[in-house]
Amino acid sequence: MTTSISTRLAVLGSGPAGYTAAIYAARAGLSPIVIQGIQPGGQLTTTTDVENYPGFRDVIQGPWLMEEMQAQAEHVGTKMVWDHISSVDFSRRPFVLKGDGGTDYHADAVVIATGAQAKWLGLPSEEHMKGKGASACATCDGFFYRGKKVAVIGGGNTAVEEALYLTNHSHDVTLIHRRDTFRAEKILQDRLFANEKIKVVWDSEVVEFVGGGDPEALVGLDIRNKRSGEVSRIDVDGAFVAIGHKPATELFADSLELDEDGYIKVEIGTTNTSVPGVFACGDVMDKIYRQAVTAAGTGCMAALDAEKFLAAEEYQAMAAE
Repeated sequence: MTTSISTRLAVLGSGPAGYTAAIYAARAGLSPIVIQGIQPGGQLTTTTDVENYPGFRDVIQGPWLMEEMQAQAEHVGTKMVWDHISSVDFSRRPFVLKGDGGTDYHADAVVIATGAQAKWLGLPSEEHMKGKGASACATCDGFFYRGKKVAVIGGGNTAVEEALYLTNHSHDVTLIHRRDTFRAEKILQDRLFANEKIKVVWDSEVVEFVGGGDPEALVGLDIRNKRSGEVSRIDVDGAFVAIGHKPATELFADSLELDEDGYIKVEIGTTNTSVPGVFACGDVMDKIYRQAVTAAGTGCMAALDAEKFLAAEEYQAMAAE
């Protein structure tokens, strides 16, 4: 049996962007609901140490930060719903969101904060070493490898940018690429080749993340040359997989305008999507910064944009009467 829930504002997703949008929307009197999806709390729930979120002098834990954001959102009047949306209808108002649990959500406005996921190599040893030396974000975790040996895996703009960034912390950065040329922009390649702290391993792929010590941590990478088949090991303390991100936008492919990489397009300077009344924030629309603090910032923007949109509608309705 299908049930129905009506709300002025539905927030899809529950990371820093979604929770921040909910906090601002609730304080504006919109009584939002947050549909948390299959990973409540988002990517930070899989992160241990967080050292760059403003307001905390000491290292904090990602899951704890998300618990605090959720509690704050609930405290100011947000309703949390543990459901996953399987389809959306943005062709009419109120918008209709169908949940896997058999509930239809009718919303006057929607904030999309479904995020993005880093692409990984898919190795069992990589999965085992996540949080122990294997990372997908140099900006997030590079600080922990000051003075240590690190490697970056990839060959596009992201990989080259992360290798360059890591030279702020490490004197020994190895960039491992499976081809013999980079896909990155030439200006980035020129900067990389000019940096004496970076060496490149061409035509090679990582086949094993090697752990050691007590407590266990990454100590090396086994690399196979794709031309010769030879496997060799390099000693590293940290390895950053930089082969791209995949935004969680499959649900909106037929409803919203996306860019060439699948991210939701928004009007510059706002969170407005191609459908009036639908707003996007966080990593689902940001393929450049992808930080918790920038996600939270755009979550604030989305709530303010939604409040402004709904207030204008109310004013127009009153004027018409």
